[in-house]
Amino acid sequence: MNNNFVKGSWQEILDWAQNKSINMLHYCTGCGAIELPPTMTSRYDMSRFGIGPAATPRQADMLLVTGYLSTKTLRRLIYTYEQMQAPKFVVGFGSCTINGGMYWDSYNTIKQLDKYLPVEIYIAGCMPRPEAILDGLLKLKKMINNGEADGYKRYEENLEFYHQNQEAVLGEVQRTQ
Repeated sequence: MNNNFVKGSWQEILDWAQNKSINMLHYCTGCGAIELPPTMTSRYDMSRFGIGPAATPRQADMLLVTGYLSTKTLRRLIYTYEQMQAPKFVVGFGSCTINGGMYWDSYNTIKQLDKYLPVEIYIAGCMPRPEAILDGLLKLKKMINNGEADGYKRYEENLEFYHQNQEAVLGEVQRTQ
C-alpha cells in the first residue's frame, strides 16, 4: 500500500475530526469583545456549530484576538499562542488586528497581527456583527476540514521571520517552547 496514501487519508480524518469541535480562547484586549457574547448566546448560538470557549491555552484550538494590541499585550499574546498545542489557529477579530483601528497612528499599537503570529482568517469590521463572526468561524471550519488551515505549520517553517518581527518591536522575547 502506498505510504503517502495512508498519510493523506489519516490527515483527512484528523482534519475532519478537528473541524467538528473547536475550543476557542478569547484574547480580549478592548472593545472587540462586545459582539462576542451575542454570538455565543441563544440568538446566534455558535455552539451549534461545535465552537465553544476554552479555559486555558492548553485546551484551546483557536485563539480569537479581539481589539487593539499594544506592544505589552503582544508579548502576552505570543506566550499564550506558544502554550497552545498543535494544530492551533489564530483569528484576527475587527479592524484593530488588521490596521490598528482607531489607534492606527499610535506608536504603541501593533498593526498587521500576521507579521507576528500566523493568522488564518481576519473578521473585518469595527465591530464585526454576530453574523460576520459566525460567517468567519464557519469559513475557518471549512478551511480546517479541507486541510487549508496550516498557520501553525507556517509558524514553525518561518520561525525566524516571526521571531525577527516580534523582537523588532519587543526586544528579547522569552520562549515557552
